[in-house]
Amino acid sequence: MDPNPLIENIPFLSNGHTIVDTLRLDAIHPIISGNKWYKLRYYLDEALKLNATSIASFGGPYSNHLVALSYAAKLNGLKSLGYVRSNKDEPITPSLQEALNYGMELIYLGRSAFNEMKDNLIKENSGINYKGTYFVDEGGYGVSGAKGAATIISDWDNKHESVNNKSTANTNNPLSNYDYIICAVGTGTMIAGIINATEPNQKIIGIPVLKNEGSIESEIKLLLHAAHTNFELLHEFHQGGYAKTTQAQINFMNLLWIETNIPTDIVYTGKVFYAVSQLINRNYFTKGSRVLIIHSGGLQGNRSLAKGILKY
Repeated sequence: MDPNPLIENIPFLSNGHTIVDTLRLDAIHPIISGNKWYKLRYYLDEALKLNATSIASFGGPYSNHLVALSYAAKLNGLKSLGYVRSNKDEPITPSLQEALNYGMELIYLGRSAFNEMKDNLIKENSGINYKGTYFVDEGGYGVSGAKGAATIISDWDNKHESVNNKSTANTNNPLSNYDYIICAVGTGTMIAGIINATEPNQKIIGIPVLKNEGSIESEIKLLLHAAHTNFELLHEFHQGGYAKTTQAQINFMNLLWIETNIPTDIVYTGKVFYAVSQLINRNYFTKGSRVLIIHSGGLQGNRSLAKGILKY
């Protein structure tokens, strides 16, 4: 894996007062897409250092995380185990089938008690267990996950390039020149890493994808190096909740694809780009601002849609 993300300018979202770019983490790998590799990198390192024989984690039936983990484990000579928020008698999703194809063993925990069972398994298997299995929390949540997410920023500073010279970034230290950095928030791991790695004068905005997620801010703060005050969560763009969408969001995602050739998903990135478009219309950003959207990759959620709803 040699991640080399690109920054693209998005005139479709920019206006006379605000410049919008996106960091295309979705393009760094066809399978371990976007922020998944960054969040997993240090967990994988630790599992290998501990001589683990397998790595286990948790996710739903359309989990980008489980697909990425199954492939990353295979690349590193590890077996993989996925605990799924679903039932064994339910039809298998394309995402879970893909994880199976990469060698992941699936264990179905059901839906109603999934979180409780997950928490118990993590408490009982801190680090590596007696069977040689290394456990990672859902979505890569944890200190190591946030440490990896921070390298989204540092990797760009160390090695970067623009697309057709369209990037508005200063090539010496590009990401520090953005006034706002915006990303989706699921477990909070990625945004915590980004907050830790950016400058105090930059405003980090998170778009939670879950409805009525009251604990997410405290979960993010648990992963921060200091008491940062430069971030804000905007809870109004979840489109009904996790994996929920609206016709307005679908229409926007199709228009974004037509205008930019940038694919997004209904669970995470579609909500972020759509949120930015609405914030632009409200003049939310200070005039003259530079805004960077983190395209965190992963299109697994789109597999739950009927064919033809999206144009890509």
